Amino acid sequence: MSERAETLRRYLDGGRGYDRWFYRRNQDFETKRGFFRVQVVNKRAWIIDPDNQPFISLGICHIAYKGDRRVSARADEDASGYSPYAEACDRRYGGDPEAWAAFQAKRLRRWGFNTIGSWASKEMFHQGLAYTVFLGISRRVQADVWLHGDFPDVFSEVFRQAAEEAATQECAPRKDDPLLLGYFTDNELDWNGWRRGTSLFDYFLAKPADTTGKGVLVSQLKERYGDVEVFNAAWDVSLSSLDDLLTRTALQPGPNADPQAVAADKEAYLRLAAATYFETCERAIRSADPNHMILGVRFAGTADQVVVEECGKHVDIISYNNYSYDPPIERLRSIWETTWRPIMITEWSFKAMDSGLPNTKGAAIPVYTQEDRADGYERYVTQALSQPFIVGLHWFQYTDQPPQGRGHDGENSNYGVVGLDDEPHFTLVERMRVVNGRAMEIAKAAH
Repeated sequence: MSERAETLRRYLDGGRGYDRWFYRRNQDFETKRGFFRVQVVNKRAWIIDPDNQPFISLGICHIAYKGDRRVSARADEDASGYSPYAEACDRRYGGDPEAWAAFQAKRLRRWGFNTIGSWASKEMFHQGLAYTVFLGISRRVQADVWLHGDFPDVFSEVFRQAAEEAATQECAPRKDDPLLLGYFTDNELDWNGWRRGTSLFDYFLAKPADTTGKGVLVSQLKERYGDVEVFNAAWDVSLSSLDDLLTRTALQPGPNADPQAVAADKEAYLRLAAATYFETCERAIRSADPNHMILGVRFAGTADQVVVEECGKHVDIISYNNYSYDPPIERLRSIWETTWRPIMITEWSFKAMDSGLPNTKGAAIPVYTQEDRADGYERYVTQALSQPFIVGLHWFQYTDQPPQGRGHDGENSNYGVVGLDDEPHFTLVERMRVVNGRAMEIAKAAH
């Protein structure tokens, strides 16, 4: 019997020496607290589980009974289309999400996963695995804010109320649950214009005069410059008063502007927005639930230095989404050395052309085969966990996307560990099982 098989046998038999997270217990940490937390031990960052043991979060995103709704393609479908995965699950599990969830949890344990990633069906939250909750605070202010490159007015009373509402509804009822790993506040917010093409400064300047964030922008410029003539000289413009900016929707620096001053003004506003966002979210969450971790905002493969600095003051873990061939180690190391907060890669994936799916929409360059996906999984996990500041990886996603494209953005890729028929991609999950079984060994060797 292989070592991995023996480990599995002991776990399933309730053998002594193994904990519920599938890892051998062999190290004591500081005083038990009863909830997940983070700690650095011997120069290696760890998540510490409720039983005071080291924990590497190995998860999968979007483990959802309904799967993805496809773009409507039939006359008898509603406007949002239907989910082929949900249709398969209705047949297989008799329309019972609880039965579905129990079966998926058994699969996840068999494949060496210990965490339910973001956007899961709530039935997955009580299956004995660690789980995460996505609050989507900005989405409560504006639907699909991440998708269009919009940004919430974090300075407004509306945003503060949205944060408090999310905390009241989602955090307070879970404050005593030891299985809860923590909360994501949002997903892939456009801090620097990577999606919309404009800075946050220019984005809020284009807003109506009564927008709170625009008023804050003008107030900040007054504090930075004091006199409008000093501002005019720096930007090479001709304003009669800085209050003129309230009625303008754009401001183009003149040919003799000081580029460093312009860049510093825009960076200062970005920093203030980040500080306000993270402080507002933290205050709301901690008031409702002082026990669990804040897992960050799920940066979209990029994160400005000033945003990272402000984020690190208010979260327990930095979450970072990335779809490159290898993990962006140097960028992640820079984040670690800036914040001294451990990092989870909370979206990453490989998709294969032998799946029969188009793979034309969605992040990541396609590979050829499921074997290539499996190789990618092994390479990526090994490289990531060899870094002492990475404490988890969450694969995107549990099920494949519909070939017609999912309804809200048309993604049509082979991201799943299971197909639309709920059958696993066996080559991939078998390699996941082997690699996940070595995860703690890899992590312990990283200092």
